Parts: sequence; C-alpha cells; structure tokens
Amino acid sequence: MIKTRRFLLAALAALATQAAFAAYPEKPVRIIVPFPAGAAADTAMRVVARKMSEIWRQPVVIENRAGAAGMQSGATARADGYTLMVGAGSLMVTAPLLSSKLAYNPSRDFVPVGRVLINVPILTTHPSLRTNTLQELIALARKNPGTLNYSSSGNGSPGHLSMEMFQAATGTQMVQIPYKGGAPAVNELVGGHVQLGINAVPSVLNQIKAGQLIPLAVASAKRSRALPNVPTMAEAGVKDFEYDIWYALFAPANTPAGAVENASATLRRALSDPEVANQLIAQGAEPAPTTSQELSRFIQDDTARWAKLVKERNLKLD
Repeated sequence: MIKTRRFLLAALAALATQAAFAAYPEKPVRIIVPFPAGAAADTAMRVVARKMSEIWRQPVVIENRAGAAGMQSGATARADGYTLMVGAGSLMVTAPLLSSKLAYNPSRDFVPVGRVLINVPILTTHPSLRTNTLQELIALARKNPGTLNYSSSGNGSPGHLSMEMFQAATGTQMVQIPYKGGAPAVNELVGGHVQLGINAVPSVLNQIKAGQLIPLAVASAKRSRALPNVPTMAEAGVKDFEYDIWYALFAPANTPAGAVENASATLRRALSDPEVANQLIAQGAEPAPTTSQELSRFIQDDTARWAKLVKERNLKLD
C-alpha cells in the first residue's frame, strides 16, 4: 500500500512538473554566449536564436560574456529554464582536462540541452610557404623540424590542440604562436607573420576565397559544404585524423527537466528549418542537432578521446 502511494505521488509530481512547463516559456529567455559579438559562434547562435524565438513566441536574448566570466555566469544563473548557455568543446571538455583551476565544473554546473552545430576546422597556409598540398607541408615540416610556426587563439584552444593532434599523427614538430583570440590569430596568418594554422571554416572562409590563404585539408570526417573541393585529412593521406569544433546549448544544473526537454526539442526544430540550415552552411557551419541524452554521451566519448591526447602530449595550462 505504501509503495502504491509513493508511486502515485511520484506520478502526480511528474504530471505537475509537465503541466508547469506546458506553457514554457512565458517570458524572454536569455542565452549566454561566452564569445565576443561577431565571433563565429555568436553569429551562428543569433540565427538559431531568432528561429527559437519565433517558435516560442517569446524573445530570445543573446548576452555576450566572453571567456571564463561567461561560463561562471552561466553556472551560477538561476536554474529556472530562462537562462541557457552556449558551451564549446574547448570549454566543456578540454579546458577541464588541461586545468584544475577553472571557476566552473561542466559536469557539476550544467545539464546538456542539445548540440547546435559543428564548425569544420581547416588547415591553411600562407601563400609564401609555397605548399599546395598537405603532403608537401608534411614533407617540409619533417625536413625542417621546429622551424615552421602556426598561430592559435591561445594555449588549450582548438587551434592549439588540433595542431598537437596533427603533429602527433604526422611525426612533425612545429612551434605554436599563441594569440589572445581567434581574430588576431587569423590576421597574423593572413599577414604572413606565421605560416600556417588550423581554424574554423567560418573564420577563414572569406580569406580563402580571396586567395589570401591556401586551404590544404579539413580536419573533420566529411568535407565542408562551404568548401567542397578541399579534401579531408584522411583523403589527403593522414588517416584516422578527425577533429570537429562543436558548440552546444546547456542549462544550469537543477534546471527542471520539463524546461530542458522543451528547449531541446525547440532547438532541434529550429535547426531542422531549411532557412536556418542554409544560413549556417553559408557561414561555414554545419547544423548538428542532438537530444540532451545524445549530447551527454557525445561529451563522454569526446572527453575520453581528448584525455588520451592530453596525457600523451603532456599538455597542461596550470
């Protein structure tokens, strides 16, 4: 009798929670983006947010808070479903592996809502290097170890870690030149102050089209739809090399499940809209929707993969 009563109470509580969020959201929803306005993730998220606002019939407000301050702001936000957070693989997976001094803990402070998109990373060189294929670059790097340099947006950034992966896969040794952000890293590459780098396609698409950078290969498993003639690393001779720059939506820990599932379903619906997908592809991004549960499993697999590389390369930020 007691067990039956407990079951009924639990069922009633679940129904009450579901009913409470049937009309969610009833006021504007804030999405914290831990990147500057105009950054690739910000530009893409604004496209998605407009569609989510249309579906919800409520304003969806983008709030830019770059860096660790933005992550901490999202982690300490009220867990009521009206604050969501954009998280990147570099912030949710690799940063915790590289540093024990973060002001946030991804697994403790956030709950997955769904993946938003993948920015395909692409290896480009400055024309002065005179390498037109990936194999030419690898041959040059092997012949001159420690002399080629590449730009990144900082230690532990996607540009840094992907190049660490590339060097491990190709038996090459190059020098990282870290900058404070993606824009200066690309600008220095375009200016010829560094010789190569791996960046997200949206960050270098215009420069490639203008002939300012030479595209050699994309790091993802599939070619970029924005640059269909550029081969993958595997196609260019570096087998088993796969790396994606991903962004996803999270909610503060303890956000009611009804709000999380509603936001997840709305996000997937927004990303399935052909106009939204076309706008993202035009930017160089790839829509990559998942459920909350799929994102959770994806993060677990991604963490295991990066933990191995971090250990093998003895990488750390502390």
